[in-house]
Amino acid sequence: MEAERTVASRQVFKGRLFNVRVDDVELPNGHRSVREIVEHPGAVAILAFTDDHQLVLVRQYRKAAERLTLELPAGTLGAGEDALACAVRELKEETGFTAHTFGRVCSFYTAVGFCTEMMHLFTASGLMEGDQAFEDDESIEVVTMPVAEAIDRVADGTIVDAKTVAGVFWAELLESGNARAARLRQAASV
Repeated sequence: MEAERTVASRQVFKGRLFNVRVDDVELPNGHRSVREIVEHPGAVAILAFTDDHQLVLVRQYRKAAERLTLELPAGTLGAGEDALACAVRELKEETGFTAHTFGRVCSFYTAVGFCTEMMHLFTASGLMEGDQAFEDDESIEVVTMPVAEAIDRVADGTIVDAKTVAGVFWAELLESGNARAARLRQAASV
């Protein structure tokens, strides 16, 4: 399948966290269309495991959803920031934890139909407690639970955040000793 050709592109919104552009495109069949694209610098999410195999989550109010959400610790990449460095920073900021070991799990688009955001998922283990250092516009509560309970929270609709749903299922694979998941994790270790 051939790619769409961009005929024209214009920025229609410039924000603090993301920008929005509108692209006029020509499809392989010659038809023209318009694509609205959210430009995002990318982000990380962290599957942090305590020594007693509890998954570290954060509870915070999300205005877009108008509700409290239960999520993996996560955050947006800074300009030119390496994904691993961002994961280390965000884990400390949101949870207070530092980790002895980080491993790269996978990367995925969060909403490939309209957004450029690439999410990088990491594991963190060998955790040491410390003080949270979240930003002034955040209020974050740290919650720990077994992976099986997190699966239940996905099933009952408590966990509705896409990166967290994906991460919880990865955590279940990793916890179960799934050989393929272990090979993927080992191959991606940082």
